[in-house]
Order: sequence, then C-alpha cells, then structure tokens
Amino acid sequence: MTELLEQAITRLKALPKHEQDAIAALILEELEDEVRWDATFAQSQDALAQLAAEAMAEYRAGKTQALDPEPL
Repeated sequence: MTELLEQAITRLKALPKHEQDAIAALILEELEDEVRWDATFAQSQDALAQLAAEAMAEYRAGKTQALDPEPL
C-alpha cells in the first residue's frame, strides 16, 4: 500500500461510520467503473480498427476533403 493511501485510510478511520461507508461506496463505484471501462475499451478495438480502415479507404479513394477549422 502506498504512503498516500495509508494517510487517506488513517484519516477515514477518524470519520463517523456513516461517512466512512459513503466514501467507501464512492471508491468501490469508481473501481467498478474503471473495470467496466477497461472491458468496454478492450471489446471496441475491432470496431475501431474497422472504422479506421474504412476512413483510410475513403481517403485513398479521394472521397474526403481537408478540414477547415475556421468555421468550427
């Protein structure tokens, strides 16, 4: 465990139980979100590769145009 995490846990232990539970719930939710994001991202690689291949094919076929950032 890192020193920073140990400091955080030490401070959390001083809080009332309901606040400890609220913070613990936030941490667990964040960790679960990270797991879901990693899984979703890993599953999207084939789709992203396909989209990139299609974009390159359109570029090579002359079906694209340069982006003019001024109107944006």
